Amino acid sequence: MKLGLINSAWLGSPVGTAEGIRRTKEIGFDTIDIFADPMEIDVRERRVIKETADGESLPIVSVCCVALGLVDFNTPVRRFHLMRARQHLDLVYELGARNLLLVLGEYVWQQEVIRPADQWKWGVETTRKLGEHAVKLGVEIAIELEPFKLSLINSVKKMRRFLDDVGHPAVRANLDISHLALVKAKPEEIQSLKGRIAHVHFSDCDGKMHGDLPPGRGVVNFPPYLEALRDTGFDGTVSIELEYSPEPDKIVEWVAEAYRETDKLMQAAGIRN
Repeated sequence: MKLGLINSAWLGSPVGTAEGIRRTKEIGFDTIDIFADPMEIDVRERRVIKETADGESLPIVSVCCVALGLVDFNTPVRRFHLMRARQHLDLVYELGARNLLLVLGEYVWQQEVIRPADQWKWGVETTRKLGEHAVKLGVEIAIELEPFKLSLINSVKKMRRFLDDVGHPAVRANLDISHLALVKAKPEEIQSLKGRIAHVHFSDCDGKMHGDLPPGRGVVNFPPYLEALRDTGFDGTVSIELEYSPEPDKIVEWVAEAYRETDKLMQAAGIRN
């Protein structure tokens, strides 16, 4: 497996886009994921991302997209977010990446006004349409399992059901190890997604709240999850997710620590290549 970094790690720090890509390579990462909205960045910024990554021989694996409106109860809102997510897929293609990391929404109003079954159905329908666009571009969609109480997909069981309902070969799973720990998913549950995992996120947490901490700063027991992941035959990228460093001026040290500790864990599991 390769070890990557989501470039959102540098947000809120003095490190800009191009420098962040260069620092990512310098620290030792194999790949990088891009958190950028094609409706916000212009052609110059896209060119900076692509040319800097190419110049550093740092493959771009994934583009992140949070599209909560894909399950909104207003049809025009869903249409807008479909359009926006398609633009993200185009950016995946433009950057030569492999997948779109897609974050779906949550059930609204405590599941009391809009039927949960309807929001689930809208999520399935919109994701299937995105899958049709993805396959035309030769890329994939990786659906993220979120750890929040009202998230549509907050367990391995729900991930399997969602992928089954979408029923599109371009739509697969993203597993975030700290999210699995937060929802108390057992490592052996990962086996049920064998052949359906497109991407993996990696970070630590305090076991109670979403954290995105460097491994070792929280309580996640990583080895059983890495071993279970290995046993599925997954051989893609494990991307570290770090956000909102408590000391932005020391962001390079923060990222380097996360790299060092994750590399140790992957080496110990015999999965770093």
